[in-house]
Amino acid sequence: MFARKSDRPDPRPPSAVSSGVGVAGLIGLFSWIMIARQYGMDGPYSALVACLACAVPMVIWSLLYDKVHLRASTGIDWKNPKPLKQTFDISVAKLAGLWATWAIIAFIYCVGRWYWTGQYQFSMEMMETAAPFLLGLSIPYVMWMDRRFIEPRDGAWHFGQFLMGARGEYDREQIYHHLRAWAVKGFFLAFMISIVPGGFGDIVRLDISQVIHDPVAIAHWLIIAMFVVDVQFATVGYLLTMKPLDAHIRTANPYLAGWVAALICYPPFILMDGPLNYHVNTADWAYWLQGHQVVLAIWGAVLVILTAIYAWATVAFGLRFSNLTHRGILTHGPYRFTKHPAYVAKNLYWWLATMPFLVTSGSFTDMVRNTAIIAAVSGVYYWRAKTEEKHLLGDPAYKEYAEWMDRNAPIPRAINWAKVKVGWWPSADKPEPEIQPAE
Repeated sequence: MFARKSDRPDPRPPSAVSSGVGVAGLIGLFSWIMIARQYGMDGPYSALVACLACAVPMVIWSLLYDKVHLRASTGIDWKNPKPLKQTFDISVAKLAGLWATWAIIAFIYCVGRWYWTGQYQFSMEMMETAAPFLLGLSIPYVMWMDRRFIEPRDGAWHFGQFLMGARGEYDREQIYHHLRAWAVKGFFLAFMISIVPGGFGDIVRLDISQVIHDPVAIAHWLIIAMFVVDVQFATVGYLLTMKPLDAHIRTANPYLAGWVAALICYPPFILMDGPLNYHVNTADWAYWLQGHQVVLAIWGAVLVILTAIYAWATVAFGLRFSNLTHRGILTHGPYRFTKHPAYVAKNLYWWLATMPFLVTSGSFTDMVRNTAIIAAVSGVYYWRAKTEEKHLLGDPAYKEYAEWMDRNAPIPRAINWAKVKVGWWPSADKPEPEIQPAE
């Protein structure tokens, strides 16, 4: 809602993730990159080790400093484990539901041709290697954890009960939640693993002496480095969706519009390579600004800053990054300034890096078309923001955060001020409107 900024104390709502988690992950990731550069380890397996180097310090920090495993939101009572005989049948049903879910995901991987071409082949290789170990480890893990869960009958259990024909002993809503959560993880984890090797290898192979005197090259490599950070943290987030780390999925977006808005931004459904391709007859910023060294340096610096904000928004999640899910409300880092720092930063970056209003063909039609299409792409991300907020506003903690942002954060306040000026919202001395999703 729109409100005047008060002089009274208005503390920011607590964040589900501490800043130290992301810092720990950055230290681990950069340490491995330095080791990899020293020994020339630029391959895809080294890139996966980088995920491990990023994840381990975050897990340690989360457990030892933040003590996330003791939070009530985990649903775990570590001090009073139940007897195994009391939870054994529950664990069997849960394993049935879990394995059936994995079988469905495996079937989709097998049927989807795109998973066996290009960069996705690396993901499939990793999935095939990991599958036997996951199946084996899931048995002791589920058995051990069910003894400690306050309520072990989760979505996997309900799905297992359904598969085993236990009539009236399962909740369809729990099953839908379970399947939505694993649909998110199955879809995005394959994509994230597929893109892990690329940028990492480029950074490891980089010869700094060849770019140090070229502002365009410096900007280019810093941008790649920021994307490597983003990819590594995001991949860790999808891998470590676990209740003992308080990083589990509370809810997956239940709205079809949310899924459509998100999926059209990723292969194989991506529209930016088809109807929303705004790169026709364009050249990048360095082409149009060549010969103007000062402007090049400033423009490159702005693009690096925008990419850094984008990466910072992912780092702020720590172990919890995931599309289409609620895994705890963030109020720290760039989320103090805007509710959607990644979307704001990446869209500004695309406009400034591509400059779609300039075309190499000299065609006015191309200029108008590219500009209109990139505006539509920005519209897609605004749509994504709206559907995400519609989902998250079901949590009182997010509503409290959204209200605090409208009172205190610079970007929401500026946008709300503009809405008042154009008559979209009433002024602050009139009744306040309901919270509107997205900035």
